[in-house]
Amino acid sequence: MHELDNHDRRLLQELQRNNQLTTAELSHIVNLSQSAVQRRIARLRREKIIEADIAVISPKAIGMGITCVIDIVLHEGNSKAIDKFKEAMQACVEVAQCYYVTGTYDFVLIVHMKDMSHFESFSKKHLMDNPNLKHFYTHVVMDSVKVSYGIMV
Repeated sequence: MHELDNHDRRLLQELQRNNQLTTAELSHIVNLSQSAVQRRIARLRREKIIEADIAVISPKAIGMGITCVIDIVLHEGNSKAIDKFKEAMQACVEVAQCYYVTGTYDFVLIVHMKDMSHFESFSKKHLMDNPNLKHFYTHVVMDSVKVSYGIMV
């Protein structure tokens, strides 16, 4: 992997703010030629420093009015049980984020739901009926104080 220089870092900062900027606009901001900007962005993608170019959609705008953070404790902590739970969560469309974590809980989920009825059917199907799930604790988000997908570069 190529060492990131100040130009790379500045490009990444700008692309995290707005990945719709043209190479002409980026070249002006970072003080490089358009071809140098194109080469750098291509390298950043090739090296998986830029993992994806996506649109971030508002859950509320598409009818997902409830966001929940769910702490999960499994009965068994062996690698087979962990992998099975990971696979189940990857296949679950309601799960926006799933983290395998250290500490009191085994996993932390971020899920988006239409309403409490939707959450109830999700929790029955994916949590309550999972024989390896010991406990789950749900936190219903009252206000999204900060949601950011960018990282400090």
